[in-house]
Amino acid sequence: MKGFDQQTLHDLEFNQIREWLAAFSIGATAQKRLENLSPNNDFDAIEFELLRLNEFKRIRVEGESFPALDFEELLAEIKLLPIHNAVLQQEGFVRITRASELVNHMLHFFDKRSQDFPNLFALLKNVYFTRELIEAIEKVFDRRGQIKDDASPELFAIRQQIAKLRNQINRNFDKEMRRYLKEGLLGDTKEAFINERRVLTVQSSHKRKIGGMVVGSSKTGSLTFIEPAINIPLNNELEMSLDDERKEIFRILQELTREIAHHLPLIEAYQELLVEFDFINAKTKLALDLNANLPGIVRNTRIELIDAFHPILWKTNKGLGKVTLPQSLILDANSRMLVISGPNAGGKSITLKTIGLLQIMLQAGLLIPVHENSKFCFFQQVLTDIGDNQSIENELSTYSYRLKRMKFFLKVSNRRTLLLLDEFGTGSDPELGGALAEVFFEELYKRKSYGVITTHYANIKLKADRLPNAVNGCMLFNTETLEPLYRFSMGQPGSSFTFEVAQMNGIPMDLIEQAKGKLDQNRVKMDHLLNELNKEKMYLQRLNKEHIEAQELANNARMEFIEKKQRIDERLRNQQELAEKNNLFINSGKKMKSFIDRYQTRTRKKDANNPLMEDVRKYLMVEKSKIEEAKRKTELIQAQNKPQKPVAKKRKTQKPEEDVYQRDKIVVGSIVKMIETKQSGTVEEIKGHILTVAFGFMRLKVEREKLMWIK
Repeated sequence: MKGFDQQTLHDLEFNQIREWLAAFSIGATAQKRLENLSPNNDFDAIEFELLRLNEFKRIRVEGESFPALDFEELLAEIKLLPIHNAVLQQEGFVRITRASELVNHMLHFFDKRSQDFPNLFALLKNVYFTRELIEAIEKVFDRRGQIKDDASPELFAIRQQIAKLRNQINRNFDKEMRRYLKEGLLGDTKEAFINERRVLTVQSSHKRKIGGMVVGSSKTGSLTFIEPAINIPLNNELEMSLDDERKEIFRILQELTREIAHHLPLIEAYQELLVEFDFINAKTKLALDLNANLPGIVRNTRIELIDAFHPILWKTNKGLGKVTLPQSLILDANSRMLVISGPNAGGKSITLKTIGLLQIMLQAGLLIPVHENSKFCFFQQVLTDIGDNQSIENELSTYSYRLKRMKFFLKVSNRRTLLLLDEFGTGSDPELGGALAEVFFEELYKRKSYGVITTHYANIKLKADRLPNAVNGCMLFNTETLEPLYRFSMGQPGSSFTFEVAQMNGIPMDLIEQAKGKLDQNRVKMDHLLNELNKEKMYLQRLNKEHIEAQELANNARMEFIEKKQRIDERLRNQQELAEKNNLFINSGKKMKSFIDRYQTRTRKKDANNPLMEDVRKYLMVEKSKIEEAKRKTELIQAQNKPQKPVAKKRKTQKPEEDVYQRDKIVVGSIVKMIETKQSGTVEEIKGHILTVAFGFMRLKVEREKLMWIK
């Protein structure tokens, strides 16, 4: 695999990306990898790295409880463990414990997420869940990383003896200090520590009155430090006990080191895994910092930028509170050579650099600040000719340097090459340099390379217009305010706006007119034509924008009218229904009033023989039938308008027989499955109807009724 051109990485300022990445790393190994990160042209490897990185970004964005990457590298331990009779330092055992706990947490995290994050899960293939390392170390060390008193019976006895001696020494010292203090023989500080021993601070004029051994004096000589005679033999005994303690600790650590050495392959896998996650985590932090995404990766040669930002410019402007405009463009088989023209300081170079930097970032396995619907392919090489690269050491002028780069490009370019040529053809006589640049352009085009070229040369713009697989583009310029818009437009060349930019910078108009008079009129007319085309394009874009906005307003007004009409129609229907009901009540009331008027309160005839009551009954029966008929029609209409829910077929429930799950076959060692969650595990213990089942590295107590026998 051939490495990427180093000059390209320099021209596109990729080193700034490396610095940002290295600052996000935890350990030195990942930091060094990030400092030396380079683009890759192994397409399968790049794609795998990008998919893995995108998975980790998803974990961070979606708020998954991924364990914190808090670890120290195990390089020193891995180097020492294979050596016979080697002894690890106390800090080394602490590092191994923390690494083992972290990897166990990571295994637990991916236990039920292996399908969601398959590429990250694949990194865990060489590690496994275990507490052997942790338990072995915890027998010797406490939570603070200090060796326990009961790490061995011998150490326990030695430390008890040390504690006893220290207590006796302190009691003796306090007694002696109180006695000499009463006699006024001690200095203001009373005591001090010399060689980790408590000594009396005695006024030098009284030193012969103190029984003990002189161990030093103050700088001025006014104070003498004396160890009380009663403590001299005890301190000597304490020194020997401390020496015994050191030897016993060395023996314990040596034995523990031998035990840990059996797990060397696993510890090496810890180191590899944690460094890899450190490496991925740094990339993820940069992606989150830049609002970066994974674009679509295509195998055919194609670049489709949607809302792409130059990461360095975007971050710089963000710090200054300035807005950065995104760029969108397409390079494909029909437009593989893009010629960008337009005014100076209009954004041509930054557009070119945006394409190049995003491409090499992607091929270095990094997410990039583009819309996720963008599309990118991979190139075997990305080659640049950007900026003034004259060399005093090699006595190269800018043009000589560019000719040497062009010679190199013509030698290596192919259909999987992306060329980025800024200010193409400059550095020499405009006419001669332009002619040579046109020839170079044709040769690179014949090699079917992809390229982005910025230029002011009219012949290059004309050549791009004539070649079927080349295309012009321009940076837009506001001819009214005489300011660049920093927006890219594809499809036509742009004017350099030389005279407009000069006017914007305060050059007098009479001088500008004199300059126009010295030019070939065809050239002036062409530049004027491009200027007019730019104006017309901006005018059409403004009309199109206004048309879209007007269409949106019209659609909104139409929807508002429809909604209002529906509300009015509904209100009208309700009023009509209410009027019909009221009319019905009025007619019924009139009818009933006629019955009342005809009713003779003093009649002695039975109701059955009363013709009035017979008419009332008939009327009521007719009206009741009308009401019921209207009610049925209303219910039928409501039923037709109501959305129909699919009727679920009732399943015949049948009580399972007691032996369907074959629970009576379950014994210690049986493979069983949880009926609800379908998890399989091994029975480790049975206490009545409660079973202890191991599911992977988790152990749960489960009722027998919730399990089914497998084998």
